[in-house]
Amino acid sequence: MNKVIAIQGAEGSNHHKVARDFYGDNIQLKECMSFDALVDSLLDKSADLGVMALENTIAGSIIPNYALIDKNNLHIIDEEYLNIHHHLMALKGQQIHDIHEVWSHPMALLQCKEFFKQYPEIKLVEDVDTAEVAKRISKENLKGIAAIAPKIAAEIFDLAILEDEIQTIKENSTRFVMVQTKEPNNGIDTINKASLKFQLNHKRGSLAAILNVLSDCKMNLTKIQSLPVIEMPWKYSFFVDVTFDDYSNYKKAESIIQIMAEEFKILGTYKNGRQ
Repeated sequence: MNKVIAIQGAEGSNHHKVARDFYGDNIQLKECMSFDALVDSLLDKSADLGVMALENTIAGSIIPNYALIDKNNLHIIDEEYLNIHHHLMALKGQQIHDIHEVWSHPMALLQCKEFFKQYPEIKLVEDVDTAEVAKRISKENLKGIAAIAPKIAAEIFDLAILEDEIQTIKENSTRFVMVQTKEPNNGIDTINKASLKFQLNHKRGSLAAILNVLSDCKMNLTKIQSLPVIEMPWKYSFFVDVTFDDYSNYKKAESIIQIMAEEFKILGTYKNGRQ
């Protein structure tokens, strides 16, 4: 039986592309219009695993998703770094001068703002999802309307690409993680990255002491993110990602931090997606 993969957004989105990259075409997609709905589909077992964006080189961390993973005890089992490309697409047979409105997600519109300065007559309209707009244009045969969406959407919905690569900043990458409710059995020989969460007391130097442990155990700190602890004013949880060459060094760091931190949790151990 094919895996059911929950994605945020619609078929043809970047989340769909990541799911297809990892698990091939023989998957069942569960489209979710929010990350909360995605997590709910994992908890009620209507999906086997989910694909979630976690950070972007332009927009930064998607902080609520860290909280969702933590609160719902999800396990990160894999990751992918995807270069984001924005393409202008519409029904076949049209040119850009036929377009009077462009619909897309607010972030996609923002990232392509410079391109549209040369077309002041085109109205930019915020919508819920890039790929969902492409699907609507195709399904409802909407002339004069274009979408900003990934190339995969043009392939799936048989649209023409009017302009390629219209994003202002060409180096734009998003980190996606694959999550599930069950603890994975990733092989030790493939694991070289870990996502950890811990809380510390207010003693001076407590965070520095943890960072020294990571350094002493030859961990490479690739990410650190703090989140306030709900109902505990001025108390913070720290989410960190570390990469390593030797799994035994990681286990040593894990055992020491478990003693030093007030609360410690492993969100996932998996293969580094940037290799």
